[in-house]
Amino acid sequence: MRPRLTPLLALACLAFSCRSALARDNSPSSPTAPTATTQTPYTQDQAWQKASAKFAPARQAILAGVAAKVSDGPFRPDWASLKAYQSPAWYDDAKFGIFIHWGVYSVPAFGSEWYSRNMYQQGTKEFAHHVATYGPQSRFGYKDFVPLFKAEHFDADAWATLFREAGARYVVPVAEHHDGFAMYDSKLSDWTAVKKGPKRDVIGLLAKAIRGQGMHFGISSHRAEHDWFFDGGRHFDSDVNDPANAELYGPAVDHLSKHDEILADDWTYVSQAWLDDWLARTAEIIDDYHPDLIYFDWWIGHPTFRNTLPTLLSYYYNDGAKRDGVVVNYKLGDLPEGAGTLDIERGQLTGIHATHWQTDTSISNDSWGYVEHDTYKSPTFIIHLLADVVSKNGNLMLNIGPRADGTIPQGAQDTLRSIGAWLKVNGEAIYASKPWRVYGEGPTEVVGGTFQDTKTKPYTAQDFRFTTGNGKLYAIELGWPASGKVSVHALKAADKVNRVELLADGRDVPFTQDAKGLHLTLPTQPVGSDAYVYRITLAAPIKATP
Repeated sequence: MRPRLTPLLALACLAFSCRSALARDNSPSSPTAPTATTQTPYTQDQAWQKASAKFAPARQAILAGVAAKVSDGPFRPDWASLKAYQSPAWYDDAKFGIFIHWGVYSVPAFGSEWYSRNMYQQGTKEFAHHVATYGPQSRFGYKDFVPLFKAEHFDADAWATLFREAGARYVVPVAEHHDGFAMYDSKLSDWTAVKKGPKRDVIGLLAKAIRGQGMHFGISSHRAEHDWFFDGGRHFDSDVNDPANAELYGPAVDHLSKHDEILADDWTYVSQAWLDDWLARTAEIIDDYHPDLIYFDWWIGHPTFRNTLPTLLSYYYNDGAKRDGVVVNYKLGDLPEGAGTLDIERGQLTGIHATHWQTDTSISNDSWGYVEHDTYKSPTFIIHLLADVVSKNGNLMLNIGPRADGTIPQGAQDTLRSIGAWLKVNGEAIYASKPWRVYGEGPTEVVGGTFQDTKTKPYTAQDFRFTTGNGKLYAIELGWPASGKVSVHALKAADKVNRVELLADGRDVPFTQDAKGLHLTLPTQPVGSDAYVYRITLAAPIKATP
């Protein structure tokens, strides 16, 4: 284990004693010398192919299996067929899931889970932190964090128990982040959690534990972006340039994007070999772990993936058709509408969506992966977000970031258990529910779109979200009125309310009804916490939405 340098010592090394060593490292003959201007993207990709050549037989065997079974079911590998996808009932009913960002990036625990990229981006706080803390990237690169990622306290069963207590119905760990380190037992890489670091099949252990607790199991793949993720290391003296490290760092070609959300303007080099490897790695996960859900990060929308994606989706959907159905989450128009389930990252929709959708956000405020001194969203914030999303025909997938040793921060545990306590009392209004004719009412407007979830102002006692189920209407009040009086204006006299019950304790709530709405008289003190659910029985029971 390499001892950390203090910031002053590191700077002194860089300024004085390391000057001659750095000069040697920058010489053209040094394997870590910059290659951004001396190599083409084709050459860089060829170096990655050479470094991973020993896995070619296994890769070809997987691809042959995909080709043999890709049309074995109701779907074909073309977009016209794939637009017949429908999210399965188990997912539509689940409403609440857990996302897990855990990997080598949890070791430095600085900045965000993008530390792996930003430590090679000159001018970033991560770059400065890395040099000051660990030394130059030519001597201590991202690969050198892998032996420190020991996961010595990782307990898959304890994690699964916590997620069940939180009220989650599905759990989605990241199988591979942009950093290229597989958290599963892959036949296509030496850089896996089985062969290095934890020396355990993290994904396999979680799959068994999560399913053992009665929850559905999914995985997240961010492999697509790995094509360029370490490109910053090409521009200065770093271990990314060394061909000996190409299997981990990948092609590391320059990312030629003006705006990440407009992939049509992204001209980054992508080889067919890279696409084949991406397909094989994803199919390997499907074959070995049979995930019920796959979440893809945004770069699968890059134009070069459009001839490969239909094969993967058809293969996966046909596999899912043999059981209870599977889900693919996509973002930012990366798939044609209807070919998967739309995910709005850290954001919301402003109205009811015709088909089921999902938002994912992190329980922590600064990062998806664990970083030191992070802070956590309150249970009230998460519960209000959940109520809003479910009222609009969506699911919430809430992310946590465990420490490198496998422990989950107490702040995250406390928030999860508080959410679970609320759902234990009020889950009848959430699980298996359907939208009503309107999603809600009240003065607080939601800011729609990606990365907007924290921009919505705090809700008030006049803000309601509506769901339906069991022939009932559920009105979820996002605050408690100090006056003990509140009105639901969306319910008109023609709706003929027969009964109103407070779900927290089952008591009947006195009410009157007129042309202006339903008027409730509530107890002086709140019953329950965070959000307050009223079960409303109408004269004509509400029919289930198809």
